[in-house]
Amino acid sequence: MYNKKNDREESRGGFNKDKRNFERKPKEDPSDIIYGIRVVIEAIKNDVEINKILIQKGIDKDLFEELRTVLTGKDYQLQFVPIEKLNKLTANNHQGVIAFTSPVAYKNIEDLCDQWLSEGKEPCILVLDRITDVRNFGGIARTAACMGVDAILVPSKGSALVSADAIKTSAGALHSIPVCKTDLLKNSLFYLQQSGFQIVSCTEKSKVSVENYSFFGPTAIIVGSEEDGISHDLLKMSDVRLSIPMAGDISSLNVGVATGMILYERLKQVKAVK
Repeated sequence: MYNKKNDREESRGGFNKDKRNFERKPKEDPSDIIYGIRVVIEAIKNDVEINKILIQKGIDKDLFEELRTVLTGKDYQLQFVPIEKLNKLTANNHQGVIAFTSPVAYKNIEDLCDQWLSEGKEPCILVLDRITDVRNFGGIARTAACMGVDAILVPSKGSALVSADAIKTSAGALHSIPVCKTDLLKNSLFYLQQSGFQIVSCTEKSKVSVENYSFFGPTAIIVGSEEDGISHDLLKMSDVRLSIPMAGDISSLNVGVATGMILYERLKQVKAVK
C-alpha cells in the first residue's frame, strides 16, 4: 500500500543523504593572477603587464634571489604579505609569489600626447590621483569613455589599476579607452603642461564654478582620491581649480559623480561650437 508518510521520509532521507555527499567544486583562481617563482620571473622577462606582485613574508632567500635579480631596475608595486593571504587567492603551489596581471596593455602618455598634437587634435586626458576603489575606477572609466575622454592617466602605485573587476565595472569601457600608467603624476603633468595642455583640478575648495570656465584646447582634468582629494603638489601646479556648484547641506560629492559632472560640462561646451 502506498504510504505518504514513508514516501516523505524516504524523500527527506534521500535529500539529506545527497546533501551530505554533495561535493563543492574547488574555488577557481582569479583570472588575473599568475603564481610560482619561475612563472612570475618569465612574465617579468617577457614584459607582461603586471599590476602588483605579492611576496610571502619570510620567503626562502634562495628562492627569492633570482626573482630579486629580475626585479632590479623595475618599478613594480610589491607587497610582502602573510602566507595566508596568498593561500586565499589560490590553493595551488604558489611558492610564496603571486602576481596580478593587467588585462590591457598600458600606454605611454608622452607618446600619445606627441601623436595627438602632431595631428592637430585637442585631446582631453582624465587624471586619477590615488583613486583606490576598483568600482570607482571602473565606473569613472565608463563615464570617461561616454564623455569623449581620449585617455586616462593613473599612478603606478597607490591607485587602483586595470583588473578583471575594473573591466567588469566599466562595462568593457577599459578596453576602448587608453589607460596610461606613470611612476610620478607630477612629472607626467609637467610634460603635458609644457606641451600646451591646461591642467584643471576639480576640488570643492575652489570658488570658480565649472560653468564659468572654458574647456577648449588640450586639457588634463584631475580628480582626487576618495579620502583627501587631490594631492597638494598637483593642486599647486594646476592652471585652474574648479568646483561644482551645489545647493544642499552636504558639501562634497562621490568622486565618480563629480567626475561625470565636470566631464559633462566640458562635453556640452565642445558640442555647442560644432
